[in-house]
Amino acid sequence: MMDLDAEEYSGMSLESRVQQVRSLLDRVQEDYSPVVFANSFGAEDMVLTDLIGRHYPGIEMFTLDTGRLPEETYTLMQEVRDGYHINVKPYFPESASVEKYLSDYGPNGLYDSVDLRKACCHMRKVEPLKRALNGKRAWITGLRRDQAPTRKDLAEVEFDADNGLQKINPLLDWELTDVWDYLKKYSVTYNLLHDRGYSSIGCAPCTRAITPGEDVRAGRWWWENPTTKECGLHPPGERAVTSNSTDSASNRSR
Repeated sequence: MMDLDAEEYSGMSLESRVQQVRSLLDRVQEDYSPVVFANSFGAEDMVLTDLIGRHYPGIEMFTLDTGRLPEETYTLMQEVRDGYHINVKPYFPESASVEKYLSDYGPNGLYDSVDLRKACCHMRKVEPLKRALNGKRAWITGLRRDQAPTRKDLAEVEFDADNGLQKINPLLDWELTDVWDYLKKYSVTYNLLHDRGYSSIGCAPCTRAITPGEDVRAGRWWWENPTTKECGLHPPGERAVTSNSTDSASNRSR
């Protein structure tokens, strides 16, 4: 992204923001193949689903099916498959790990401590993610900077040291209003839970609707402190690389 201060960026039109995203995706598709988009079917990810599904056949999509997703999310998965003719490859947790966790802690052990909740996330998300990213050179997310305190220091393009590849966040500086403006303008389907007050949607046991005035991530792991509310997919402190450095970084990784 070009260097803009917050005031300049907030004054950009939706069309200009979309063009910036497309310019980044153009470079990513060319320089980082094979590259994949981690699709969780949230509102932000539906913006990227629409852009990638219509314009970037070289970018694959996958999703982490934890086995505890809401039915509305599965309905949306089917709509994306039917509407875009895209096979979003699912990755599941290892059955032996799930069986041991349930045997040791029960189906709702995740409520008992932050450590047990994170262990559940690791089993259902982090480990499958590593399999999904195996052999890839970059992955794309729908993260936005203002979603949570843990995401304020992310970069549009950064090195994911845990997984050993580049991580691309094309919507990082978008605001929530930009996301919904896009979905409405282009008539993009979305998870119906959003219409019921769910601003951020994950696994059913870990997600609730929020009330007016609450933070957009308040419905995720609502019993925890905001500083711990990540699942391990997006740890803070990854090494930032400017989006203009994609060419040089790509050449080094070859």
